[in-house]
Amino acid sequence: MQEKIMVADTLNGINDELTRYAGMIAQSENKELKQTLKQFRNACEQSQEELYQIARAKSYYVPASKATDEEVSHVRNLFTQGTL
Repeated sequence: MQEKIMVADTLNGINDELTRYAGMIAQSENKELKQTLKQFRNACEQSQEELYQIARAKSYYVPASKATDEEVSHVRNLFTQGTL
């Protein structure tokens, strides 16, 4: 398997894991468990960031172009107006 594919698969897996942690944290009533899950999530986010930086350095991942000021303003307005 190519390294680029393995990196992409790993990033997808980490992103899925982060989504699961967010759900578990939101649903947990136990403060101790919630704190432990947050620590796991933080470590997972760190791993994701490190792998993302490697992917960028090797040109395995090219981020989308930055949003224009108008696009940012439009989305901000949608949230402010409660449209979303």
